[in-house]
Amino acid sequence: MKTRTATRPDATSALLLDQQLCFALYSANLAMHKVYRPLLNKLGLTYPQYLVMLVLWETDAQTVSAIGERLFLDSATLTPLLKRLEAAGLLSRTRSAEDERQVVIELSSTGRALRQPAQAIPQSVFCAAQCSGAELRAIKSELERLRQNLSRSSE
Repeated sequence: MKTRTATRPDATSALLLDQQLCFALYSANLAMHKVYRPLLNKLGLTYPQYLVMLVLWETDAQTVSAIGERLFLDSATLTPLLKRLEAAGLLSRTRSAEDERQVVIELSSTGRALRQPAQAIPQSVFCAAQCSGAELRAIKSELERLRQNLSRSSE
């Protein structure tokens, strides 16, 4: 397996803001949120809530830990999100009959119905990105690889 080595910046440019990978990711994330915000406002969702709903629209009735693993969130971060979604009537939280330590999250009929208007969001984001489908798939793949590498190096 061929390994890649990153080119190291010289000492004078190492701390320039425009040389920082973290800043490129951070600022792209801010721009992405600006695109999503008005789209999600129409649904009454924040971006993290939207991510939870995506996971549940994919597979309903999941444990908090399964949702957390999928979104790379711990239960301390996820639980308040789930409580707000429950208060909005989009899902229910119930203790598992098999293991009372586990909480199962299930969409309500309102939460399931929200999927229909949400289906327009990916196309709106695709249009805003002004990239081809192939370009976006390549970017996404590279970001996933970066996430995986960074996760491994921080273990």
